[in-house]
Amino acid sequence: MNAPTGPVTCSRRQILRGAGLATGVVVGGGVLVACSDPVDPSGAVDDVTTSGAGETVVALADVPVGGAVSAEVAGTPVLVTQPTEGEVHVFSAICTHQGCTVAPAGDLLECPCHQSVFSLTDASVQAGPAPEPLGEIAVEVVDGDVVVA
Repeated sequence: MNAPTGPVTCSRRQILRGAGLATGVVVGGGVLVACSDPVDPSGAVDDVTTSGAGETVVALADVPVGGAVSAEVAGTPVLVTQPTEGEVHVFSAICTHQGCTVAPAGDLLECPCHQSVFSLTDASVQAGPAPEPLGEIAVEVVDGDVVVA
């Protein structure tokens, strides 16, 4: 396992959990705290854009207006949103908090791990611990299909 290359940040909850205070467990009187760095949204987007260019993501007709669907591009989970009719966005489904897979949740996008919530329009963080919005992937609609640009 590689050592972190920069400072590691921990939330108050992570520190308490690591110390056993959040769960009521302290082992051997010592404390070991392990925190994870936020996920960089640009990495997944760069990979998908490079390897998925020209790939059909989903038929536009399969994306509900005011909602989203899950899909994959080049083996990477993505979310296709249509906030208003004809307005289409594709976002990485990799949560910027700890890398869990975000899913459609009505008129929002939600991470099931720690309940970060993101906007359908720009994937901005609406609630939760995620530090950054989901990364956006450039797409276009071609003959009724959403295609990676």
